[in-house]
Amino acid sequence: MVVDYLCDQAIEQDMAVACFYYDFASREEQTPTNMFGSLVKQLLIGLGEIPGEIVQNFRNQKKVIGGRKLLLPDLVEMFATVSASKRTFLCVDALDECLLEHQLDVLDALKQILQRFPKVRVFMTGRSHIGVVVGRGLDGRATSVPIKPRDSDIVTYLRTRLRKDATPEAMDSFLENDIMEGIPGDISETYVLERDLVAL
Repeated sequence: MVVDYLCDQAIEQDMAVACFYYDFASREEQTPTNMFGSLVKQLLIGLGEIPGEIVQNFRNQKKVIGGRKLLLPDLVEMFATVSASKRTFLCVDALDECLLEHQLDVLDALKQILQRFPKVRVFMTGRSHIGVVVGRGLDGRATSVPIKPRDSDIVTYLRTRLRKDATPEAMDSFLENDIMEGIPGDISETYVLERDLVAL
């Protein structure tokens, strides 16, 4: 919902929005370099034309013996170019699914970006336990907001899904009632972590 709002505003107000979703099933491949590479790529696509500095940076990497991929510091540097002219929002979803050994690298890079590039804002989501890690990683400059769906919304969603069940005979009314009472109470809270996310 927030990401959709930011994307709509980006079109209207000439802003840039880049998003990354941490997927538990792909966490081994989702390194900090891959994550920031994805964000930079999205921002570059939004520019329409790749700035000469970035093209030159890629060429310089290819000249290294055997060539080398861009490293995390290289990608952080690119933010100076891609976020210089526009207000930029980075949305990182499900940070708690990022491998523990990568979380601190991601947060350190985000901290550098926030310190150096005043037009950049970061919006992150994750389960409540990630709040401590984010607070430390961003030197206590993050605000967390607990988000919990209303029980009525969860029940509506469950009823809709149950109506689409391919084997409705497998469930009796007692099991359905247990599901309707148990699941809404078991849903864990999600926290939104923001850094300088201001009203547009």
